[in-house]
Amino acid sequence: MWRVQQLQRLAEIPAPAWDALAGTGNPFVSHAFLSGLEEHDCLTAHGWLPCHILVFDGQQLVGALPLYLRSNSHGEFVFDWSWAEAYERAGGRYYPKLVSAIPFTPVTGPRFLVHADVADADAIRSLLLQSVLEFAGENYLSSWHCLFPDPPTAEWLGRAELLPRHTCQFHWRNQGYRDFQDFLDALTSKPRKQIRRERRGVADAGVDVVRLTGREITPELWEVFYDFYCTTFERHWGSPRLTLPFFRALSETLPEQTLLIMARQGGDWVAGAFALLGSRTLFGRHWGCARDVPFLHFELCYYQTIEHCIQSKLHSVDAGVQGEHKLPRGFEPEAALSFHWLRDPGFRTAIKRYLDLERAQVRQYVDDLRLHLPYRLPAASPGTHPGKVQ
Repeated sequence: MWRVQQLQRLAEIPAPAWDALAGTGNPFVSHAFLSGLEEHDCLTAHGWLPCHILVFDGQQLVGALPLYLRSNSHGEFVFDWSWAEAYERAGGRYYPKLVSAIPFTPVTGPRFLVHADVADADAIRSLLLQSVLEFAGENYLSSWHCLFPDPPTAEWLGRAELLPRHTCQFHWRNQGYRDFQDFLDALTSKPRKQIRRERRGVADAGVDVVRLTGREITPELWEVFYDFYCTTFERHWGSPRLTLPFFRALSETLPEQTLLIMARQGGDWVAGAFALLGSRTLFGRHWGCARDVPFLHFELCYYQTIEHCIQSKLHSVDAGVQGEHKLPRGFEPEAALSFHWLRDPGFRTAIKRYLDLERAQVRQYVDDLRLHLPYRLPAASPGTHPGKVQ
């Protein structure tokens, strides 16, 4: 008999039990990452209150849905501020709301986690979905939002009574390149020359770049990177979301998946970029610098990650949302999905009309961007490309 339980602290569940559901392909749904956010003070101060839903078969954990009670929409990257304003103008209370997502991380991945030995995985997913909607309804919460689910989850959610929303992300795809030069040879002349010029500019500035993983990253080097991260974050977005202890813990909890790309000039560390490695994808996440060096951001966040991806025979680099400047550097626009449940029927109808219009706009935006891809030959035909908005 299945039993549903809610959990406010992931550390109460053994890591092997959670990871037996999450798998090893995506580090952001791992116990190490999600529990690390909780244990190292990254969440509650920024309006993320964990309330994960678990399903047990006897004493065995067989299903889980990462879930957070939100008091704002910061760090979600699916922007619903206008929804909140409209709902509250009409006399409703939009916050708190429920969100199934990876905090501060616009990365596509599993959301409904089911043990591989479960015979009827859809039944577990249905129980998780039923449980989150019952929780929202019983507590008179305005909404539940499932952000950036992976394609199998998105296909399953698409059959439920939920509202789909399309956004745009940028991914680089490894077409079996032998090395970085092989990738450059696939580009048209102008972007190929531009990338060479930018990389040469960084080298001519006397900058050396190193890539370090896991336990190669000392506590002192984490502190250097964290200073860069804080300086850049404060300059653009306010107070940093992630803490130094969170980053340091990754060297021990996710040693094979943690990548730090650091730049040194004249003996001084001047910039760094942080990424996580999945089984198929390199996920570029955070960057910071202490000194403005032309093109150094492109070198660390794009060219080094592409190079690492090729050398490690990974399939893709996920560079996240926004940034048309990624296009001439080989990153392709792809549609990403989120799904939304709204308790109020009238509000749901209004949002559905809005999303129908927005979907057409996103489709046009992605199609327009794909006309300007820098490749001599398209990486995939428009009809089959994974980023095609249906």
